[in-house]
Amino acid sequence: MNPASHFLIGWTIANTVDIPRRDRILVTLSGVAPDIDGLGIIAEVLTENTTAQLLWYSQYHHVLGHNLLMGMILTAAVWVFGRRRWLSAFLAFLVFHLHLIGDLIGSRGPDGYQWPIPYLFPFSNKWTLAWQGQWELNAWPNFLITSIVLGIAAYLTWKRCRSPLEIFSKRADSALVARMHRRFGAP
Repeated sequence: MNPASHFLIGWTIANTVDIPRRDRILVTLSGVAPDIDGLGIIAEVLTENTTAQLLWYSQYHHVLGHNLLMGMILTAAVWVFGRRRWLSAFLAFLVFHLHLIGDLIGSRGPDGYQWPIPYLFPFSNKWTLAWQGQWELNAWPNFLITSIVLGIAAYLTWKRCRSPLEIFSKRADSALVARMHRRFGAP
């Protein structure tokens, strides 16, 4: 799945319970954080036509950030920095695994490559997860999932008086909520 979908899923899950803004941000970021290993694409593109090409994306995407160890590190970080520690840490662990499931079912490349997920990396090669039915990243199921989560996020924005923009800017968040309330009425 794409990072925007992971972001919206994380934010939606974070808003299913009453936790402080800081915790909602931490939980939301836990749903996107596994894709930090995708930043290797920058080095790969910059060194593409050189004699010392770096294959950091090809070799490490869906590896370094997509495993149980990373899930435990994120969960521990949310527990340390969160206010409602146990609940927020649980939600972070949940959205991390929803990210893995999303990638497992809907991240096949246009060349047909299915991204396996080495769940026990770096400790073991066992439990490398793959699914033969994995659909392409731009397939209709991903668009449907994103549309449904976007609709839920819009409802939560209206109902809870906060939007996914709260992660980036309180001012933009307030403006969007006010606009929705003017358009659809207050909850």
